[in-house]
Amino acid sequence: MSETAPRAFEARHVQLARALFAALAAVMITFSPDHSASVGLAVFSGFAIATGIVLLLSAWLVQPAGRRGPAILLGVFTLVAGMVGGFPALRSTTLFFVLVIAWALLTGIVELVAGIVRRREPNARDAVLIGALTIALGVALLFVSPGYALHYAIAEAGEFTLTGISIAVGVFGGYAAIIAVFLGIAGFSPRRTAEGAHGAVPADASEPARSSGGAA
Repeated sequence: MSETAPRAFEARHVQLARALFAALAAVMITFSPDHSASVGLAVFSGFAIATGIVLLLSAWLVQPAGRRGPAILLGVFTLVAGMVGGFPALRSTTLFFVLVIAWALLTGIVELVAGIVRRREPNARDAVLIGALTIALGVALLFVSPGYALHYAIAEAGEFTLTGISIAVGVFGGYAAIIAVFLGIAGFSPRRTAEGAHGAVPADASEPARSSGGAA
């Protein structure tokens, strides 16, 4: 009974929690008229700290002994990044680029490699995709110049400036939205049992039919 009883905290709960925090980050950035480094780091900090805590808890509540390394690494990297971004006095355009790029590349590689190594496990494809998307975030931010500034005007609206930091914050918001949708779908998707996944049938299930057929 104890071996087949469902756990109170499963992989789907980790996915749904991560989806929730990513969705909150995406909404906050989308509906904020200010895409400065201060706002971007504030949103990233909250997202990273909450996600890091979930990942660290999942290492003990979800992952079996001997397979907790990736979850611990992801949780530590994410939590530390969130804490660094949580100091208002340190928030700057340079810090946003350095912190988010470093976090995205480190955690993306860890999650991608973990998914590839455990490719036969149920949630391996999710880890591969999330890892690849996170690496893509880091690479995309590498192509955004922190000093970029484009001045333009809109009739009857005024003059505006599109800066590198506003683009970078927007890119992070887009990443958070994509992650939220994907993890939400993965978390709500039905899980197949081992029997259902492999089509297994008990070995003795066909014995009565075979014996009755022989009698006939």
